[in-house]
Amino acid sequence: MAIATVNPATGVTEKTFEAHDSQEVDRRIALADAATRGMRTTSFEERGRWMNAAADLLEADVDVVARIMTLEMGKPIAQARGEALKCAKGMRFYAEHAAEFLADEPLENPSSVNASAAYSVYQPLGVVLAVMPWNFPMWQVVRFAAPALMAGNSGLLKHASNVPQTALYLDTLFTRGGFPEGAFSTLLVGSQAIAAVIQDSRVKAVTLTGSEPAGREVAANAGSQIKKAVLELGGSDPFIVMPSADIEKAVDVAVTARVQNNGQSCIAGKRFIVHADVYDRFAALFADKLSALIVGDPMDDATQVGPLATESGRDELAELVDDAKLHGATILAGGSAPDRAGWFYNPTLIADLHNGMRLVMEEAFGPVASLYRVESREEALEIANQTTFGLSSAVWTTDAVDEQYFIDALDAGAVFVNGMTISYPELPFGGIKASGYGRELAAAGIREFCNLKTVWKG
Repeated sequence: MAIATVNPATGVTEKTFEAHDSQEVDRRIALADAATRGMRTTSFEERGRWMNAAADLLEADVDVVARIMTLEMGKPIAQARGEALKCAKGMRFYAEHAAEFLADEPLENPSSVNASAAYSVYQPLGVVLAVMPWNFPMWQVVRFAAPALMAGNSGLLKHASNVPQTALYLDTLFTRGGFPEGAFSTLLVGSQAIAAVIQDSRVKAVTLTGSEPAGREVAANAGSQIKKAVLELGGSDPFIVMPSADIEKAVDVAVTARVQNNGQSCIAGKRFIVHADVYDRFAALFADKLSALIVGDPMDDATQVGPLATESGRDELAELVDDAKLHGATILAGGSAPDRAGWFYNPTLIADLHNGMRLVMEEAFGPVASLYRVESREEALEIANQTTFGLSSAVWTTDAVDEQYFIDALDAGAVFVNGMTISYPELPFGGIKASGYGRELAAAGIREFCNLKTVWKG
């Protein structure tokens, strides 16, 4: 795939970029290695000042950055501004809390291990490679970069090839804030260059957000080098609605959960599993609200759903819907691409799904919602857990017994009750099964790329 900005609203190639050659990649790895060694002698307070300064710069650049993201991957401009501001918030969160999250942990009774003192310390691993996707081109990177840099690691970013201008903005953001040269930089390379970077002895760990095949390849490579890896892969999250739920509110949130970011979110609600007692009402409202959404130019503040980021992504989504239709599914809203330039797909609601349809087991990465009717919470759980994914989930109920049942039994990295999944800096984020392993955000996220060292004193 060429490294280029291709406007998904028009299909026009706006700008192309030359990839870094092997000498430039080596130079940047060397700078990152030197930077992390130097940052070991800096304090949390100093790194916090740099991080807050970088957040100030990002907030000042919010409109510019938002337009870059929208141009490159098509998210509605209002959502792009929100993403940039969320990044600044996440940076400030780690600037404030890193020292607390990585504080020494003393053993309360050291004599139990025959010591005068015993404690654990968190120390940075060093250079970490981040392989990041295009769908949240700022937030996915910052939620790695902010904790990694505050811990004293350095970061190398291999971004998706269709968001090079976003990658180049991030290339200088942290050094502009005060971090040493090389503390965070972009490798403008294709995916074929990733393996060699992981194998470089100066690179100590890797984190990837992306597809399951990409995750398997990166994990295998890192494993062969005995290097730490964190993977956040795909999701086909269930959104369960039980009879006691507030149906109007559940539908409103369901619409947002399914079409935010033009439906291109790993943690979006994708499979809507609704109890028969409220199914008809939920389905009718959901279809009406999806059909009423404004699909159009993502640079227009009135637009609610823009284009998919790539032509291949739009075509793959259409194939999933067409396969379901061929095998007897019912289209309640949408179901086709509009007749216009760009890689748009109409918000779609599809029902009467059954095994044998690709849509049942595969992730629909776009504004397509799958609807299931169930007779019991046990049937709801069976459908929720039937895919290979386990990223997040949502449950709508005011019944305490039902609530606890799903919290206990859902195969997922998170359960959101009466709400939609959101990645908050304050909460750990990650999945299980084919959705990956390891955690980002909160204290867990900053500790992933640290050596937890035990100290014993006689």
